[in-house]
Amino acid sequence: MSDHYLPQINSPADLKQVPLSELPAVCAELRAEIIEVVSAVGGHLASPLGAVELAAALHYVFNSPWDRMVWDVGHQAYAHKLLTGRRQRFATLKQQGGISGFCKTQESEHDALTVGHASTSLAAALGMAIARDLQKEDREIVAVIGDGGLTGGMALAALNQLGSQGRKVLVIINDNQMSISPNVGALKKYLNRARLHPTYRELMTEVSHFLEHVPFLREGASRAKDAIKDLLMSHRPFEAWGFEYYGPVNGHDVIELVKTLQHMRPLKGPTILHALTQKGYGYALAEQDPVKWHSPGLFKIDTGEVVTSSSYTFSNAFGDALIELAATDPRVVCITPAMREGSGLVEFEKRFPERYVDVGIAEDVAVTCAAGLALRGMRPVVAIYSTFLQRAYDQVIHDIALDNLPVLFCIDRAGLVGADGPTHHGVFDLSYLRCIPNLALLAPTNALELKEMMRLGLAQGGPVAIRYPRGNAPRVAQLDTPLAWGKGEVLRRGADLALLGIGLTVSYALRAAELLAHQGIRATVVNAR
Repeated sequence: MSDHYLPQINSPADLKQVPLSELPAVCAELRAEIIEVVSAVGGHLASPLGAVELAAALHYVFNSPWDRMVWDVGHQAYAHKLLTGRRQRFATLKQQGGISGFCKTQESEHDALTVGHASTSLAAALGMAIARDLQKEDREIVAVIGDGGLTGGMALAALNQLGSQGRKVLVIINDNQMSISPNVGALKKYLNRARLHPTYRELMTEVSHFLEHVPFLREGASRAKDAIKDLLMSHRPFEAWGFEYYGPVNGHDVIELVKTLQHMRPLKGPTILHALTQKGYGYALAEQDPVKWHSPGLFKIDTGEVVTSSSYTFSNAFGDALIELAATDPRVVCITPAMREGSGLVEFEKRFPERYVDVGIAEDVAVTCAAGLALRGMRPVVAIYSTFLQRAYDQVIHDIALDNLPVLFCIDRAGLVGADGPTHHGVFDLSYLRCIPNLALLAPTNALELKEMMRLGLAQGGPVAIRYPRGNAPRVAQLDTPLAWGKGEVLRRGADLALLGIGLTVSYALRAAELLAHQGIRATVVNAR
């Protein structure tokens, strides 16, 4: 399709010049641009495709940057970027020197919060609302959070505060039933009841239309709708928290969204709009498999063929080793905070579903759940990204290390992670883990070393953390030196200096030793594993 509107939209003010009836065409152009760019340079796909209409409706109704829009995680906000003056640079997405794959305050005045980790938007919105009220401003504060983000305790705690303080904040639940993997938990079940209750949605629509045409009944409209909610939904947790709840609405009907937001904008106090969306909407392949198309790499749009080469990664090596170890030890239980695919746990879940625990986007819960398992004689393995383990630091110290519990932390994405940028770099784990008493820290150089470290770690009587990078895991038939607790491995001996490497930096140390040898300098190289 040829762009008609998008080249003319360089700000939210430009979007407002488009007739309401033409917003579906704008959304189609936004969706096509996202697909084209992500196919060529990489990035997230299913999540931003599912939030196109939300972004367009928000910028049509509200006045960014005066009104503050806080996007949770931020990878869903590609349409937001395109509508706020970054279309010309959109092809630099997640490239060196280009625009971020997430929202970033230093990148645009329209990005209200630098994000990358889930469940932060509501607490930030609370702070912005308090500042607005103290400064006596008339800004609107809007937070867009995915239903996956609501599994985080931080989001639920912020909901509690927003409801109890009664400040004017609009929370939009982007309900697509997914984080990366399908969502888990009781809140998911409640949202599904609203999503899947056709009687409720149809009856609410019919009652609204009827009451609009009967003037003397308009006064009782709100009470009638509440009665229907009570009858069909049985309990209403958001209202109990002090929110006025609207929905569910079709999150892909941009005209309906605009009209609903225009109706809600004058309301006082905290309100929730529950929007039903579909990850990957508008690209059939992503609709059919939103997990695969969450962040697919480079691909051909017509066929969906992935053009980036696949390889055997440390995540793959971890998953394979875990299956092997769990097959011989029934005490092994794996816990993940909603990172089944990224951590290499798809096959483990299939083989050992009763020993696979997904707690949702709640890293603190994952770690303390592991403490409970360890206290009852199990051998829990916490599979987590380095950047996300930061969110459970207190639990590592207080609930694991203090009691010297046998918990194995397998820490993926340690070190720099490339295009995902600073919110996802795992550069602090060496520093923040080495200072914790009782906890041992290991780093493998290849896939076999990782498996042997996992075996050794599970046999210890206390907490063990193994950190490994994103990317290829060298495969070897055997280790040159058997793994021994507390010992490194001398790979090359020299009399002039010593190079100590950890993990993949061992290969750099060996290359450096070769270069030094050409200059007559003899270097010892140690794998300080």
